[in-house]
Amino acid sequence: MPITPVSTEPAQAAGARTRLSDNYDTFLVLLTSQLQNQDPLAPMDSTQFTQQLVQFSQVEQQIRTNEQLEGLVSHYQAASAGSALSYLGRDAIIESNQTYLANGQANWAYRLPQSAESITVKVRDAAGRTVFSTTAAPRTAGEHLFAWDGTTSSGGTAPDGVYSISVEALNESETAITPTITVRETIMGVDFSGAEPVVITPSGTRGLDKIRSVLDNG
Repeated sequence: MPITPVSTEPAQAAGARTRLSDNYDTFLVLLTSQLQNQDPLAPMDSTQFTQQLVQFSQVEQQIRTNEQLEGLVSHYQAASAGSALSYLGRDAIIESNQTYLANGQANWAYRLPQSAESITVKVRDAAGRTVFSTTAAPRTAGEHLFAWDGTTSSGGTAPDGVYSISVEALNESETAITPTITVRETIMGVDFSGAEPVVITPSGTRGLDKIRSVLDNG
């Protein structure tokens, strides 16, 4: 008889074990009936039901592995939640190109893995429109700060809100250099509504995997 496949999702391990138990009981009933009614002159080949028993054993091992993974996931989620709560009210360095302009001030940092021959930094608003662009930015290897006071390329003043930057850099061979961009923001809250907790900052929500360091505001 066919064995019900086991889902690889740890959360379904308990249901899978129940289905396996039902399948195993049905298998034993059918096997017992076949053995009782077999032709004595042509006995059943034991190879087939031996293979079935091996399959049941393998499926049971998979379910046990999934149950152990489920426990590990629960511990990880609890640890993540505890870590996120400990960040409340503190500033963090977050890998992101997005931050909040407030009172004429928005700051980013970008790290170049090597020196660039040319560089262009563009600031975009929440709709993706370029509002400011400059080529007067540091090009040497290492980390550099980029501060924007909200002045647009047309000479106007951008309203407070969420803005992002892109850093387009080329080396001497005119090959693109990929920088790492970070921002410093205050962690204002924690959202537990998803599968994993995320922190809330002035420019939105951030996954814990994007937090590079948490600072002591004292």
